[in-house]
Amino acid sequence: MPIPDIHLYTASTMNGWKPVIFLEEAEVEYELTYIDFGKKEQKSEWYMRLNPNGRIPTIVDRSNDDFVVFESGAILWYLAEKYQKFLPTDEKARSQALQWLMFQMSGIGPMMGQAMYFQRIAAPKGNEDPYAIERYVNESRRLLEVLDKQLVGNAYLLGDDFTIVDMAMYPWARSYPWAKVSVGGLDNLNAWLNRIDARPATQKAVTIPKPFPAFFGNGDEAASQAENASRF
Repeated sequence: MPIPDIHLYTASTMNGWKPVIFLEEAEVEYELTYIDFGKKEQKSEWYMRLNPNGRIPTIVDRSNDDFVVFESGAILWYLAEKYQKFLPTDEKARSQALQWLMFQMSGIGPMMGQAMYFQRIAAPKGNEDPYAIERYVNESRRLLEVLDKQLVGNAYLLGDDFTIVDMAMYPWARSYPWAKVSVGGLDNLNAWLNRIDARPATQKAVTIPKPFPAFFGNGDEAASQAENASRF
């Protein structure tokens, strides 16, 4: 059996699932190496030679002189260009895709990530900060409202077609229960979430390397919170 072009290093996190979603949706063969946070593999010398930031995910493209790409948004863009899938070809539409991808990277991800951190990690460790929690939960809600407006009349974030923008946004927006952010009244957002919930390839992707159903409002919340906190 030939060795796949793409070697993916990742873990079961919102950012970690993004390239998995692309590869599963595009039906691209890939090799996967699970990065174990409990063993701090993301900070190991060998891994940081690939990703100097010591974060996941990272890919190595064997078909392109072992070219390394890190940062989840950059990985999605690279894969979309490589395989000519899930990215508009029109110049203006590609710019819109980049704008919304940056919106996820600079807004949705960091704000919801901080909402999760202060509630799911800091507070259980005895460092509860009500001001920080309120700030990040409220800002996460505001950003989800922006998505809801963008989805008026659209099946997906850029229109009728599922793109890397949806792939980037979905794991974060879908994890609103873990961030304890309400999506009540956001009908367009909820319809979009339901639409992607029904995509078999994406749903397979969020079980790789392993599922973490509590992120999406299922499973044993207390046990999952303890497991998640133990990573840090």
